[in-house]
Amino acid sequence: MPLKNFGSILNFAAELETADYDFYKTAAENPAGAKHKAILESLAEEKKKNEELMLRTCRESVCEMILEPIVDFTRAAFISDRAGAGKMNWDLLLSKALQLETTAHKFYVEAAEKIQALPEVSRALSRTAKRRAADKEKLQELSK
Repeated sequence: MPLKNFGSILNFAAELETADYDFYKTAAENPAGAKHKAILESLAEEKKKNEELMLRTCRESVCEMILEPIVDFTRAAFISDRAGAGKMNWDLLLSKALQLETTAHKFYVEAAEKIQALPEVSRALSRTAKRRAADKEKLQELSK
């Protein structure tokens, strides 16, 4: 499905954050992730904050919602399967989490570029991209 305007991008971003929040909450309850439960819960809370930022940005910028059309940007490249987080072993959980962070970071970077005409929205997306990159680094430390 194409992301045709900034409202659809921010709504998709909120959906992405909600899905990742659910993944991390489930992963934190998985016995395989017990050793890293605190970090998984922390990552879940980060996703909740990101979702709130996307929704707030959308609400505050509603006037610009229809002014800037977006071309050549679709959801397909950023959709990930998160099923089974409660039953994955630790290596698979970590691998999936790293993949989610990589995909989300890519989405936010590309979305920020697509919305450069709306600086406040672009900044919110860029900040979230940086947060997702930092979350990926946290996860990479767990694999050492």
